[in-house]
Amino acid sequence: MKRIVAFLLALSLTALPCSMAMADETEVPAEADPKSEGVMTHEEYMAAAVDDEVVIETYVQAKQSWWEDKATLYTQDQDGAYFIYNMACSEEDYDKLEIGTKIRVTGYKAEWEGEVEIAEGATFEILDGEYIAPVTDVTELLGTDELIEHQNEFVSFKGMTVEAKEDPDGNEVAYLYNWDGSGQDGSDLYFDVSLDGETYTFTVESYLCDNTTDVYNAVKELQVGDVIDMEGFLYWYQGVNPHITSVTAAE
Repeated sequence: MKRIVAFLLALSLTALPCSMAMADETEVPAEADPKSEGVMTHEEYMAAAVDDEVVIETYVQAKQSWWEDKATLYTQDQDGAYFIYNMACSEEDYDKLEIGTKIRVTGYKAEWEGEVEIAEGATFEILDGEYIAPVTDVTELLGTDELIEHQNEFVSFKGMTVEAKEDPDGNEVAYLYNWDGSGQDGSDLYFDVSLDGETYTFTVESYLCDNTTDVYNAVKELQVGDVIDMEGFLYWYQGVNPHITSVTAAE
C-alpha cells in the first residue's frame, strides 16, 4: 500500500518511465569493492537497530520518484540491497543518478510495515564506480523465511498463475487499480499470482512504472489463468509485495 504523499506532485515531476528507470539484465562485473573507512557492509547495515545512523555505499538500480528535492531509489551492491526513501536531492543531482551510479548515503535506518529502508532526509554523494545487479530468481523461495534476505533486490519470478481478484462491484478481475479497486488508470496496479497453491499480491508501483510503460499495460491485458514470468524489486509491505517492472508470458 502506498504511503500518503502529494500524489499529483510526485507524478508530475521527473519520474522516469519504467523502461528507463529500472536496471536491465546486463550485469556490469564488479571487482573487489571494499567499503571506505566508516562505511557499513550490508551485513552491518542489516544488524543495525532501527533509528541508528547508517552510512552505506551502494549503486542506483532504479529511480522511483523525485519531487520537492526528495528522491526515492532502489539501490544494491554485490551483497544486498537498500531502499532509500525521500533522500535529500536536488533535481540537478537526481538527473546525474544514472543506473549503476555509485553513491555514499548517510542517514537513519527505518522500518515501515516490514520494509527496511533508509529514512527520509538522508544525504548522499556520488562516487566513482559502477555496478548493475543481475536479476536473481527467487521463485523457489516464495513462502520461505529465506526470501526476506533478498528484500529490495532486483529479482525474478517464473511460471506463476494469475488469480482472480474481486472488484468493488463483486466482479472477478485480473487486477485492481489500488489495493481495493478505488483507483483509476494511472493508479498503482494490484494483481494476485499463485505458485504451488499459495497466492501472493504483486504491484506495479505507478511512481516507478507509470501508465505509459510496457509493464503497466501488460498487467492491464492479463487474464485470470495466464501463466507469467516477472521481474522487479522485492519490496515488502506486511509481507512480500514485489514492485514489478516486467511481465511476460511464461517460457
